[in-house]
Amino acid sequence: MKALRRIFGALLSLLGLILVPLLITLYVRYGGGGDFPDRTGTPQLRAAVLEAVAQLPTPPGNIAVSAGGRVFVSLHPEARPKFKVVELVDGRMRPWPNEAFQAGGGPRAFREVLSLRIDRQNRLWTLDTGMHGIHPGRLLAFDLKSGEVVHEFEFPREVAGLGSHLNDFQVSPDGKFVYIAEASFFAKTPALIVYGVANRSARRLLERHPSVTAEHYTPVVQGRRMVALGLVSIRPGVDSIALDQRGEWLYFAPVTSLNLYRVRTADLRDEQLPAADLAGKVETFAEKTMSDGITIDADGALYLTDPEHSAIVLLRQDRTLQTLVKDNVLRWPDGFSWGPDGWLYVTCSSLHQIIGRPPWTFDDHAPYQVYRFKPGGRGIPGH
Repeated sequence: MKALRRIFGALLSLLGLILVPLLITLYVRYGGGGDFPDRTGTPQLRAAVLEAVAQLPTPPGNIAVSAGGRVFVSLHPEARPKFKVVELVDGRMRPWPNEAFQAGGGPRAFREVLSLRIDRQNRLWTLDTGMHGIHPGRLLAFDLKSGEVVHEFEFPREVAGLGSHLNDFQVSPDGKFVYIAEASFFAKTPALIVYGVANRSARRLLERHPSVTAEHYTPVVQGRRMVALGLVSIRPGVDSIALDQRGEWLYFAPVTSLNLYRVRTADLRDEQLPAADLAGKVETFAEKTMSDGITIDADGALYLTDPEHSAIVLLRQDRTLQTLVKDNVLRWPDGFSWGPDGWLYVTCSSLHQIIGRPPWTFDDHAPYQVYRFKPGGRGIPGH
């Protein structure tokens, strides 16, 4: 018996020697973080302007609305949904393009889709995150009418390796380039990725530049401090990304960055431009709120979702911030898409009620909403 106690004690000591340094390393690398300043103000619109498009059994991720009013939504991977991409028909989920694509068994089946966009060539693009680099990230483009795959690209490991996270993207007006926010939550090597559709090539740019690197704040959303296991703050790199309607400027920032940045797309596409010169062309555009989704209208006004304050804010070209809507019904407002007739659609992913929580608790917070409202500006559907 004494021998067993000694063995058990030795095992506990060994476990402690392994776990304590590991926990310290996790906290130093991923933990800590102060409170982000509240830059919201009095909302200009009442919450009653928000019209519920759908009440879903699982949280939505991002959204793309066609010029004809068709609504496509990714279901957030954090909730481990049965379906990955759906079309909302009369408020109900219909797997898109079909149910076979949702199972993950076929070579083209969805694995972990978060972002999706409709381009001006009437193609629906989906971006597989790569599941933090466990499998290769992938772009698929579908013909919107037929649902057939018309373009496919799997990112090589040197572009999106282990620890990467292909979070969000925008497609150029001519459909020839895709600009991707690589948030790199675990690897901590965030970057922008530029993909050329015609030559099927992808390049990592601005890796670890201050404009793509998260600042040391921890989100607090509807009373929950976003820290997993008491050690890991939910603080991804570059996440918010928008492209102006002429395709000239790309706007981007991490969620916890104090500023929104921009760079000319011509500079991103210039393969002869040295990395140091490209870094010097990034502009600090303006102070922002904590942000997740972002879009832009025809006048260049930017709309940002602020999950910390359950708000949607407007950032004008004169660099002034204005709070449009602010209400607790916006449970982690996430992705945007313009629709026809001046409607702006927004998903509520409710991530503060999902991340780090067991799946059997997800029903407690259902249903999960998709809203739309008319902010006064107009944008290009799918954008």
